[in-house]
Amino acid sequence: MTIKQVTVLGAGVLGAQIAFQAAYAGFEVVSYDINDDALAAAAKRFESLQGVYQKEVGATADQLSQTMDRLSQSSDLDSAVSAADLIIEAVPENLDLKKQIWAQVGAAAPDHTIFLTNTSTLLPSSFAESTGAPERFLALHFANNIWVQNIVEVMGTAQTDTKYVTMTEQFAKDMGMDPVVLQKEQPRYIMNSLLVPLLDAASQLYANEVADPKQIDKVWKKATHAPKGPFEIMDIVGLRTVYAIHSANAERTGNELEKQFIQKLKADYLDQGRTGKESGKGFYNYDDAGNTIIDE
Repeated sequence: MTIKQVTVLGAGVLGAQIAFQAAYAGFEVVSYDINDDALAAAAKRFESLQGVYQKEVGATADQLSQTMDRLSQSSDLDSAVSAADLIIEAVPENLDLKKQIWAQVGAAAPDHTIFLTNTSTLLPSSFAESTGAPERFLALHFANNIWVQNIVEVMGTAQTDTKYVTMTEQFAKDMGMDPVVLQKEQPRYIMNSLLVPLLDAASQLYANEVADPKQIDKVWKKATHAPKGPFEIMDIVGLRTVYAIHSANAERTGNELEKQFIQKLKADYLDQGRTGKESGKGFYNYDDAGNTIIDE
């Protein structure tokens, strides 16, 4: 099967990046989100990404024009998936929501379509059956800023037919990504198995008033030569996403420090319009070029 038509479900920070990169790589792409307001927000992301690709990738005006010609938007889910050869889901990390969307997609998509989820925290096998075709369902997990951090993790479930793993690996390469195929299903894959404990430790240090975000980041970067600290990483991920993940964890575990962290995150950042790098302000402020402004 030749993959030509791609649909990306969810046009938030990462979903928009996935759709734009797929179109830039030559695929016909439909970017789906739930309503006109979400589509308008996504359109602004696509506009911003054109400038980013021109500056950081060296994209020409002609390449960007062709990219946008290949990229369309829709808030009609059935229509968005009706001709898709491959579907990538990047909706919020809510199990019931994913089950609901995949059930509708499974009923509306063609019988040959490859189903991919970008879930970061949920096991794909926990909602694979919702698609009605678990043998065609697997994970393709992206990092943020995918035009430079282009590693992707390909992870099947026990029910995934291996031929779809191979096809997904090739699709990732054709999309300009560098795929790593996991040998078995692993919660949080490789990347988040390493990254999440760091972010959790940082959030608990902050919640427990051991140090503020800039101090924590400074220690981490100076001691390890890491280019970004954990709170800079959270800004890139987006603080609404960070809040949603920590809220779900706090509800599940009852961890008091996690509860304190989400309270501080909401009151001191989200309620103040500080939603992360995309908005120009989160734990840090950012200039128009997206550079971190650090006030020592």
